[in-house]
Amino acid sequence: MTVATFAFIGLSFTKPRTHRIFHYITAAITMIAAVAYFTMGADLGQTPITVEFIRSDPKVSGTPTNQNREIFYVRYVDWALTTPLLLLDLLLTSGMPWPTILYTVLLNEVMVVTGLIGALVQSSYKWGYFVFGCAAFLWVAFTVTVTARKYATSLGSDISKTYTICGVWTIGLWFLYPIAWGLSEGGNVIAPDSEAIFYGILDIMAKPVFGALLLWGHRNIEPARLGLHIRSYEEDPAKVGDMHAAHHAEKSEPVANNGTPSTTV
Repeated sequence: MTVATFAFIGLSFTKPRTHRIFHYITAAITMIAAVAYFTMGADLGQTPITVEFIRSDPKVSGTPTNQNREIFYVRYVDWALTTPLLLLDLLLTSGMPWPTILYTVLLNEVMVVTGLIGALVQSSYKWGYFVFGCAAFLWVAFTVTVTARKYATSLGSDISKTYTICGVWTIGLWFLYPIAWGLSEGGNVIAPDSEAIFYGILDIMAKPVFGALLLWGHRNIEPARLGLHIRSYEEDPAKVGDMHAAHHAEKSEPVANNGTPSTTV
């Protein structure tokens, strides 16, 4: 994660300041994840929870002599910060309106928070929170795979291709997280070490690899095509404002039946 962070930041310097937004967001994702994995590697950010299901396998926490399992709540802090940034990367690429982006991010937070609560609950009520989280996730998945893809398609084939690859990659991986949760925090089926490997592989694929795919797809995409108008301190604010006004005027100019802009006398 740390290596990916420095790589993404380094790549940002190959772009003008007005074109670095996706580099910054993607680097922030891996930077937060690096801190989280440092914490978990130090065996911090966790708390013992009495398991619902006691297993006979001595490698799995929750044996008759030890009915506790380590729950790494720092992992959920990581997800609460990084998954909105992942969605921001994706949905900004699609050119989706801000209200829909914010609502999707809110549902994503519901998904993460209910997962954390379920992991910390010691009774079968944890599965109720699991259902709430899955319902929120399905809405997020629908927005990413259906609604946002329509916006991306309207912006051109290159944007549509980049969005489709990254969107399918992300949602496909995210479908595996509930399975990992059910086998570890939920059902206490696999040992904490196996849980760490499972989540670790998913996080590597969903963060550094996702970031590489996204930035590669954005290499020839102008942020302005996505509705992102970012000004550098080297630019004249008045000129930038005039450009934006001209752009909006061009979009709102009526068009005659023959396809050419109509004029009013």
